Amino acid sequence: MPFKVIDQICDVLGRTVAWFTVLMAIVTVVVVVLRYAFDQGTILLQESVMYLHGFAFMLAIPYALKEEAHVRVDLLYARMSPRRKATVDLAGHVIFLLPVAATIFFTSLPYVSRAWRVLEGSGEVGGIPGIYILKTLIPAMAVLLFLQGLAECARAVRAILK
Repeated sequence: MPFKVIDQICDVLGRTVAWFTVLMAIVTVVVVVLRYAFDQGTILLQESVMYLHGFAFMLAIPYALKEEAHVRVDLLYARMSPRRKATVDLAGHVIFLLPVAATIFFTSLPYVSRAWRVLEGSGEVGGIPGIYILKTLIPAMAVLLFLQGLAECARAVRAILK
């Protein structure tokens, strides 16, 4: 089924960017040691933490949806039958998730396009010259979230029809 491919893509991305948090912690320690032990600062390392943070969060959002790791109030949902849960999930995805993902995608395009047009870089001397790449994560996340939302809708429909 096509949604299994979407699941696999989101799974690989989610598991990959999870390691970015480890790298982010290591780089943060290096920045602190350089600053306080050697009185040296480096904008490049400091900005790399921001980039890793951006990649980790933006690319893990669809993975969180796939793994049902998002915030949910389970007061009523927990007591529902699988069919009713699937109906609630389907309604939530169709009414909220898919339109929000589409809105994020379309409204972010001019913002990202401007950044690409000028190859926007860091405002700091010695910073990472790739802010346009970081901004590209916004529509990329929206597309991945939309696709994962479609996969979740297919899964919900299948559960409803059982």
